[in-house]
Amino acid sequence: MSSRKTDTRTRILEATWQLMEQRLGKSISMSDVAKAVGISRQAVYLHFDSRTELMIATSNYVDEIKGLDERLSQFKAASTGIELLEACVDVWGNYIPEIYGLAKALLATRDTDEATAATWNNNMRCLRDICKETIDALEHEGILANEWSQQDAIEMFMTIISIQNWEQLTIEYGWSTSEYIARTKLLLKRTFINSSTPKQ
Repeated sequence: MSSRKTDTRTRILEATWQLMEQRLGKSISMSDVAKAVGISRQAVYLHFDSRTELMIATSNYVDEIKGLDERLSQFKAASTGIELLEACVDVWGNYIPEIYGLAKALLATRDTDEATAATWNNNMRCLRDICKETIDALEHEGILANEWSQQDAIEMFMTIISIQNWEQLTIEYGWSTSEYIARTKLLLKRTFINSSTPKQ
């Protein structure tokens, strides 16, 4: 792939990201992206076969720019269920503010737009995998609270750390990032860990 072609692809991704954040709640067409980049609609299709592919690629591009893989090294370095839980909240709680515009755009259009729905679902599968790994570790260590099945615990974990809840606590109620992270860790530990287990 030539440097020019690579540069055009990057410009398309950058333009899509910018449009999604600017037009919260409004679907973005391939023509919109082409116009923003200054190329033809057909040229966009040379790089992305469909809007779904473009949206997913844009989300992945944002993760790359924001250094998500490097951030996840904190999670990968955790050796216990409680450490995994804390790392999950640390990484996610610090990451949401940086990708909030993109996430808001996906949330606003996912019910009526197949492309953004597919992108949102792809991102949530990744988050669910992290929640599952954490709950599985707590269960394996014998410290998951008895009232929770693994499935129910995963679903509640994802709900507690959802972007919607983060939005209400930080945007509407004014919690700082550090307050959100500390209080969410406390809530999750009290929710999922046996009361007889020392809370780290």
